[in-house]
Amino acid sequence: MRRGENAMNADELHPAEKPSVRVKELSERDRRRLLKHFLALDDGDRLLRFGSVLPDDLITGYVQRLDFSRDTVFGVYNSKLALVGVGHLAFLPREDVPAVSDATVKSRAAEFGVSVSASARGLGIGSRLFERAAIHCRNEDVDTLYMHCLSSNQTMMHIARKAGMEIHREYGEADAFLKLPPADPRSVLREAVEEQVAAFDYRLKANAKAAVKWWKRLPRFRGK
Repeated sequence: MRRGENAMNADELHPAEKPSVRVKELSERDRRRLLKHFLALDDGDRLLRFGSVLPDDLITGYVQRLDFSRDTVFGVYNSKLALVGVGHLAFLPREDVPAVSDATVKSRAAEFGVSVSASARGLGIGSRLFERAAIHCRNEDVDTLYMHCLSSNQTMMHIARKAGMEIHREYGEADAFLKLPPADPRSVLREAVEEQVAAFDYRLKANAKAAVKWWKRLPRFRGK
């Protein structure tokens, strides 16, 4: 679900040097950057994220059909305001997810999919996106979080095992689900605080990017 950009590999960073991962809920205004993120995935990453190597036109259609009023999409932005991690949380009727139909009495379940750019490997972005999705499910009165992926998708398998999800493998594919506790005041407050911090972090990055762009337009930079 991940391959390549630039600079230092995040795996080479000492844990204390790794930047904080801020997970922000995305909206309609982020659709263009979402498309750019998915189109940058190579064939191997597309296979792991979508279960097949989707061509650009199908990925474009997928992004265009995203319904932010129905599903929830989370993202992690780098310092250049590029999306380096995306988690899509789709809410589905329980009967549409046979793997979890006996695991919940709620009317809905949630399916989670994640992709992370190669430049952001080793930062724990996939796990943080999953954690944010799980707490959002709790606060939306959904008690079962579901993932479907190829059994060879080591990233998703690692996230599933780390979260203690129940995993079922069959014919090269895997279904995993996690039972979630009900919402409580702490879970509601935690999600609100995390979103506020992520939104503030985004504004700081946006202001820094705008300042650099303004600085480069000054007369002394012309012609260089």
